[in-house]
Amino acid sequence: MAKKANKPSVDKIVKKVNKEFDKTSSQIESLINDALKQFDSLQNQIQDPVRKLLKEVDELRDREMKRFNEEFERRLKEFHDLQNSILDRLGIASKEVSEEVKKTADTASAKVSAAKPKKAAAKPAAKSPAKKAPAKSATKAKTKTPAKKAPAKKAPAKKAAKPADKNDLTRVKGVGPATAKKMQDAGITSIEQIATPSDADKEKLQAFSTMKGFATLSDEAKKVL
Repeated sequence: MAKKANKPSVDKIVKKVNKEFDKTSSQIESLINDALKQFDSLQNQIQDPVRKLLKEVDELRDREMKRFNEEFERRLKEFHDLQNSILDRLGIASKEVSEEVKKTADTASAKVSAAKPKKAAAKPAAKSPAKKAPAKSATKAKTKTPAKKAPAKKAPAKKAAKPADKNDLTRVKGVGPATAKKMQDAGITSIEQIATPSDADKEKLQAFSTMKGFATLSDEAKKVL
C-alpha cells in the first residue's frame, strides 16, 4: 500500500517540474524575443543616421564636384581668352615691326645708292723691267781651327769626415734623449761603456733593465762603434 501511495506523489512532482520547466522555457524564449526586437530596433536606430550621413556626404560631394567643374571651366575659358588676346596683340605688333623694318631698309639702300660715286676706268700699270740680281761671288770656305780644350779643373779633395762622437749615447738604437740624460747622470758617459761594460758599468746599467730593448743594448752599441 505504501508503494501505491508514493507513486501518485512522484507523478505530481514530475508534472510540477515539467510545468515549471515549460514556464521557464517560455520566459527564456520571451526574453530572447524581446532582446532580438531591441537589437533590431537599435540596429535601425544606428543605420538610419548612418544612411542619412552617407546620403549627405554624397550630396555634398556632388555639389563640390559640380562647383569645382564650373570653376575650372570658367578659369579655363579666361585662360583661353587671355591667350587669344596676347596672340592677337603679338601678331599685330610683329606685323607693324616688319613693315617698319622694311621701310627703314628701303630708305637706307636708296641713300647708299645715291652716295656711291662712279668708278673711273682703271689704266693698266706699266710693267717695269725686272732687275737682274748680281751674281754672288764665290767665297772660299775658311778652315776652322779646332778649339783648344781648357784643362779640366781638379775637383777639390773631400774633407775628411769627422770622427763619430762616442759620447752621444742617442746613437745607440733604443736610447732616446731622456734615457741618455739619465745614463749620463748614472755615470754612463760613452758608448763603449754600453758595448763593453765593466763590472761597475754593468751595475749602473742594471738600473735601466726595465727599458725596451735592454737585452740587445750592448749589441746595438757595438754596431755604432
